[in-house]
Amino acid sequence: MKSGKRRQGLSRRELMVAGSSTLLAGLGFQELNANHAEANPNSVGTPITGDQALQKLMQGNQRHLAGKAKHPEYTLTRLQEVAKGQKPFAIILGCADSRVPPELLFDQGLGSLFVIRVAGNIVDDSVLGSMEYAAAELKAPLIMVLGHERCGAVNATLTGGELPGHIGKLAEAIKPALARMKKSPGDALDDAVRANVQWVVEQIKSSQPILSNLHAEKKLKIVGARYDLDEGRVTIVA
Repeated sequence: MKSGKRRQGLSRRELMVAGSSTLLAGLGFQELNANHAEANPNSVGTPITGDQALQKLMQGNQRHLAGKAKHPEYTLTRLQEVAKGQKPFAIILGCADSRVPPELLFDQGLGSLFVIRVAGNIVDDSVLGSMEYAAAELKAPLIMVLGHERCGAVNATLTGGELPGHIGKLAEAIKPALARMKKSPGDALDDAVRANVQWVVEQIKSSQPILSNLHAEKKLKIVGARYDLDEGRVTIVA
């Protein structure tokens, strides 16, 4: 192209950028960016306590229940922030069940939750190591063990019988909880779900040296909760 002559049309790269911008605008990213400060009060990594972190989770669940989810922190600005480093305010050990996604039921977004998911929300060395990293290195002040209504892994353990493949390993981890389960006139499976959550919470609290020390020093709050599949409500049970 000669100097001073105006280029005709757009390059391939410019067309791709323009198309991406249009798509993002259609998905609401422009509006979300405008509301970034309000939706993401912890974006600058301001330290919060375990109690404050729990309150933030439960407020998000209330928005989820009311159908008023803000879907915070799904913004281009937030994407760039967390690309440089993460500072989640809570650690969630949840079940791998496809109906229980923590980011949605707590109405949180990119970089807010350090999520570990495994069938039956059981705990083992790899789970504990992940929690230790998030609590000690990332300074997340809260661990929530999140069980849920009609959990298949808990039900399989409660029903008994031989389980194929590695599924039996899940049952082995859940069985101690069922042995400690207190009988009630209510639903046996729901009692087992709660007992399993409580058992996992106890294991985390006693996990030495990192998690137990942080909990004893009140730098780490550890709670257990149950998610209601029918209502979408999270209730603290431990």
